[in-house]
Amino acid sequence: MRRGFSTAAAVAVAVALTGTACSNSDSGNKAPASASSATTASSAATAASSAATAASSAPVAADKLPSLVPTPANSQTTKGPDNIADGGIHLYFQVNGSPNDVMTAYKAALEEKGWTVTTMVTSGGQGGGGATYTGTNGGAYGVFDGGGYSANTYLDVCAWPTKPANPNCSRGDR
Repeated sequence: MRRGFSTAAAVAVAVALTGTACSNSDSGNKAPASASSATTASSAATAASSAATAASSAPVAADKLPSLVPTPANSQTTKGPDNIADGGIHLYFQVNGSPNDVMTAYKAALEEKGWTVTTMVTSGGQGGGGATYTGTNGGAYGVFDGGGYSANTYLDVCAWPTKPANPNCSRGDR
């Protein structure tokens, strides 16, 4: 019986020493950190991130939407803004310039206005082409769809205070 107790005690001591050695390993950190302070720091970082996300995704006032939409360089015709579903607006531009050049420049103009832009599709060839972008600017959501041929590019822009369930930016009355 005494021998079984000694074996169990030896195993317990080995486990305790291994656990202590591992918890005190350097792992690149020179200062020990307690689990409690790590949890508190993680919680604070998560709360700060959530607050920043909430602030950046707050709906944009509908009357502010037109100021978020840049007018393309070399615009020949501008129509809108017209009201669309979900509190959004639609604008139409006819631009003098090749579709690929106009859409590349428009993407840059959106980014200069604070939009985070995602390219959904691009096309080009034989003098024609275009692109469709989506983007966010704070809480605002936009769809930017343009294309054409030769030196004529047609651009439809829709922007909403927040992303709608169905962000359809149909081509307006031209």
